[in-house]
Amino acid sequence: MAVTESAVVPSEAPGEAEGARNGASTETEGARAAHEGILRRQSARESAARTYARALPIVPVRARGLTIEGADGRRYLDCLSGAGTLALGHNHPVVLEAIRKVLDSGAPLHVLDLATPVKDAFTTELFRTLPPRFAGRARIQFCGPAGTDAVEAAFKLVRAATGRTGLLAFTGAYHGMTAGALEASGGATDVRVARLPYPQDYRCPFGVGGEHGAELGARWTESLLDDTKSGVPTPAGMILEPVQGEGGVIPAPDTWTRRMREITAARSIPLIADEVQTGVGRTGAFWAVEHSGITPDVMVLSKAIGGSLPLAVVVYRDDLDVWEPGAHAGTFRGNQLAMAAGTATLAYVRENGLAHRAATVGARMLTELRSLAAEFPLIGDVRGRGLMIGLECVDPEAPPASTPDGPRPAAPEVAAAVQRECLRRGLIVELGGRRSSVVRLLPPLTISDEQTTAVLDRLADAVRAVAREDRRPGRDGTRGADRPR
Repeated sequence: MAVTESAVVPSEAPGEAEGARNGASTETEGARAAHEGILRRQSARESAARTYARALPIVPVRARGLTIEGADGRRYLDCLSGAGTLALGHNHPVVLEAIRKVLDSGAPLHVLDLATPVKDAFTTELFRTLPPRFAGRARIQFCGPAGTDAVEAAFKLVRAATGRTGLLAFTGAYHGMTAGALEASGGATDVRVARLPYPQDYRCPFGVGGEHGAELGARWTESLLDDTKSGVPTPAGMILEPVQGEGGVIPAPDTWTRRMREITAARSIPLIADEVQTGVGRTGAFWAVEHSGITPDVMVLSKAIGGSLPLAVVVYRDDLDVWEPGAHAGTFRGNQLAMAAGTATLAYVRENGLAHRAATVGARMLTELRSLAAEFPLIGDVRGRGLMIGLECVDPEAPPASTPDGPRPAAPEVAAAVQRECLRRGLIVELGGRRSSVVRLLPPLTISDEQTTAVLDRLADAVRAVAREDRRPGRDGTRGADRPR
């Protein structure tokens, strides 16, 4: 029988074992103290706006692939992946080598928008991956380093190109945290954006779901645009996510996406595809618009295109290129390290068929998670595309929110409990969706079959633990989920 490294136990002389244990204990206590000290200082010094640090009180010190090691010595399987940024996981060798090559070459690291060999290689590789009909007439704008910067640039572009100002966006959308991007996102309050229904089966805005629900949404869009008394003049553009991420991991039906393309094209409304999170193989195609076969007018790209470093671009149809010199700029639009890391990532995903891999692994995960949902009614719905997966948590004992056979109310406290139980088992997951009731999985595209099994096992165990707690009555007769946690 083969002996693994972990199975090898060194012999110890009398007295050595206790000393070794004491030394290990002291080292562990020191690591834990350092971990807790860093968290205390973060809480005291950083903005109240911090998010992930609240639900995930870990201090990463090392990472490779799917695995993160904390300052306290604990290891975690990371299914957050930098909110989808890490297509190849943490510190992939091809990314590190690309960064080292630039650092060792003596090339400038900051060049504004000057041409460089590194930038030329990035642009060439990016265009190689784009849908051919789109790439053939495309122009690229390097903007600020975040996805929200690219969204702002896209809005500015279509307004300049059309001479119009209004925008069409969708319920549940998320496009970033700057003012214009927030106006087009689902939580907006004071807007210049007309809001359209985004199709979904589980909580269909028309109460029917399926193809009929999607068609009703398309007809509503047409009516809004063609009715001279709708209050919505012809807009500068429409922005949509092929899969809503923050909205709750809701994939748009391909037929509906094609209808949106037809509706906008017939009315000369530029269509903006927000592929910040869905791009670079995440959904099982290199770009999520490829599932429907549409050619958008504008694509907004960030996250994975920088190979873990900050990078964002807008790619658009050449006849929209009406910018005057300097009409849109950004000091950090020429990040050479990000472009090198991005080139390596794009090429690796393309050459190794990782989009197809994401489709295969994602289909397996969806199948097993739907079996889990059939066993535990606190999971109301399992959905996703490729390795962009969500489990919507509901209150299984509450009556349906609308029709007798409709969905039960969202249960954010249950989703938070699942996230906590996952973390206890060394699994990092994100929450999103309406009322933060959706447990989200965004593992790297390089996840192995064995790691997939480990993720599914830990998540299933976490769900079982929450289900047991919910069934346990409290002293006041309430169920566990109703008690403060």
